[in-house]
Amino acid sequence: MMYLPGNNPNMLLRGHLFRPDGLIFDLEDSVPANEKLAARILVGKILSFLDFGGCELTIRINGTDSDYWRDDITAIFDAAAANPQITGIRVPKVESPQEVVVLDEMLSELEDKSNIPPGHIRIFCLLESASAIWRAFDIATASSRVTALIPGGEDLAADLKTSRSKDEIELDWIRRMLVVAARAAGVDALDAAYPHIHDLEGLKTQTAFVRQLGFDGKSVLHPNQIPIIHEAYTPTDQEVRKALRIVQAAEEAERRGQGAVSVDGRLVDRPVIKRAQYLLQLAGPMHGRDTHDVPPDKG
Repeated sequence: MMYLPGNNPNMLLRGHLFRPDGLIFDLEDSVPANEKLAARILVGKILSFLDFGGCELTIRINGTDSDYWRDDITAIFDAAAANPQITGIRVPKVESPQEVVVLDEMLSELEDKSNIPPGHIRIFCLLESASAIWRAFDIATASSRVTALIPGGEDLAADLKTSRSKDEIELDWIRRMLVVAARAAGVDALDAAYPHIHDLEGLKTQTAFVRQLGFDGKSVLHPNQIPIIHEAYTPTDQEVRKALRIVQAAEEAERRGQGAVSVDGRLVDRPVIKRAQYLLQLAGPMHGRDTHDVPPDKG
């Protein structure tokens, strides 16, 4: 999902043309204090009339420790009433489950007033301090609206009393902890954006690493980063073929009432089947591929 500065009309209007999976309309860090009101109005107007194709739309509001977040959410609902593509808010610097509960209550009240289905607006939690990472599971389970946990970058490094290095080794265990908390809570784990927008090799290396850790996706700061992340998260034809064999074998075994499944001469268990199903899900609608069109093995 790509961040778009809320005070930049050109990017707000053209961002979806770069074909990200989603767009994040930013009202927080990229907007100076004296432009908050103008950015809120601009984002609301554009969201109300523009067709963003198949992009998922979310808005990063200002933190609940600021004077802006309530007005941000109110503006979002004015736009969401006209555009059902708006499905969530990114909340920066979430520190406690209580904050999520307060947000949930406000969203429920506004959904009711705006005739928006209950629970339509989801919550993406940005965890940007050591204490927030430590409470990640409790934050993720504080409301059924919570859809994803996202680690911070610069703020989190500062809170750890270190700096953000090129390989981000200081955030290594943070990422591992966050994936465990997200999986235990049944929500997605989304990685922070890679800040070096001209270092595409570094982005490729980091994206491969976080995908292997279990992250479901990665935020984007620049259009040039989108193809790198799509490529890293798109399964190869060989991976898709193997996943198809596993799922088809499992379905056949279920029809026959058999417990054990064998694929390519090896027994596979339930976690492997679940992984194969996830991979097919990733290969299909996420990047416009049809798994039935994958060419067969040549060997």
